[in-house]
Amino acid sequence: MKYSLVEQGVIQEALSKPFSFDIQPLPGAARLTELAPQRRGTLAPLSETLTQTAPRPGSLVVEAGQFSGRSAAEAVAARFGVRGRDVVFTSGGTEANALAIRGLAAGRRVLVGATEHPAVLAATGPEAEMLPVLADGTLDLAALEAALKRSSPALVAVMAANNETGVLHPIEAIAELCRQHGALLHLDAVQMPARLPFTLGAADSMALSAHKLGGPKGVGALLLRPGLDPAPLLTGGGQESGRRGGTEALPAIAGFAAAIACPMPEGLARLRDAIEAGVKALAPEVIIAGDTAPRLPNTTSLILPGITAETQVIALDLAGAAVSAGAACSSGKVRQSHVLTAMGYGAEAASAIRVSLPWNAPTDTPARFVEAWGGMRERLRARLR
Repeated sequence: MKYSLVEQGVIQEALSKPFSFDIQPLPGAARLTELAPQRRGTLAPLSETLTQTAPRPGSLVVEAGQFSGRSAAEAVAARFGVRGRDVVFTSGGTEANALAIRGLAAGRRVLVGATEHPAVLAATGPEAEMLPVLADGTLDLAALEAALKRSSPALVAVMAANNETGVLHPIEAIAELCRQHGALLHLDAVQMPARLPFTLGAADSMALSAHKLGGPKGVGALLLRPGLDPAPLLTGGGQESGRRGGTEALPAIAGFAAAIACPMPEGLARLRDAIEAGVKALAPEVIIAGDTAPRLPNTTSLILPGITAETQVIALDLAGAAVSAGAACSSGKVRQSHVLTAMGYGAEAASAIRVSLPWNAPTDTPARFVEAWGGMRERLRARLR
């Protein structure tokens, strides 16, 4: 289908706007934080692909200048240290995780970290063995080794970086233990690519999502080490070398490939640290979950004892700050964080908010956020007196 110039303009305008599912602020209130908009460099490839005649799935003949999923696979592969043939495009991180876990688990025990994203926990199922974390949120390596020794083979599913606290697991050490005991290692790396340099490394599979790179929503990828062939979740056509049936969403894939080439943002760690320092200066009782562990540069988990996360989220939203209680994709479902509970926080886990800085966060974000947060704290404390 060909799109008119007017239609293409509408598409580009819609895609360039920030995506947010938060309640809108009161009139005149300026948003302090937004979910990051799609990077502009990804819009033209997406739009151009919408207007071209797509090659047939698996076609060996591609017209000059025509975009193909395989060229995108090569771009993704080059960034993350794999071969193009070992990139499987999916509808997002959730599907990529499910494809790896369910497609590789046959005949293996599944071991999963206690702080994993709900998408991973759902894919592993109730029979999976839960691996504990230490108080700083990193995986308990002694517990992992003991679990691997009990019997084998196993599939270990852990995240490279936690979506709520930003805590980084010791992936190299985890991979080495898996290698010693003949286990497969799957990484949920959705949070990593646009924040820290990262490759597949010694892992066996890795899930990605384009929107975390500033690409379009609704597209992701599963990266595999050579020779690994998970059983497909979707069958039918021979797309993605038979590992994921269904016509590929080429426009979204084109945007994904373009996002890979975008430069990594700088200075997010300074902004995050300034937020944490400002909040602690106002309220020494605040707890920063996982702050003693290596973390992503853009994410912080702030615990304000005695005030529920739901109350904080609503108050900050009215002040123009879009934060969440737990995983951002669970906004609207305020419940106690299983991540913080696994880290040993008791009732305090119900008082945690997640602040995540987008790639395009302005430099005045810390000052504006701390001002809004301080006002929120004073108002809520006054009500409790």
